[in-house]
Amino acid sequence: MIGQFDLYGVFLPWFSVLALSAYGLFRLLTSGLARLGFYQAVWHRSLFNLALYITLLGGLSAATNWLQK
Repeated sequence: MIGQFDLYGVFLPWFSVLALSAYGLFRLLTSGLARLGFYQAVWHRSLFNLALYITLLGGLSAATNWLQK
């Protein structure tokens, strides 16, 4: 995805907007998983969180590419 996002005259790369929105979803999802006690079944929490963030970012990127077509 190539392009820029205009935020009150400041041009940001579109990928940074996706990264920030993926981080927001990541924070919501991890807090929900922690409340459910899901992390007791996870072997390495940091690796799981990294994989979860990368999956969210890839999913958002794919969804925006699909919506643009």
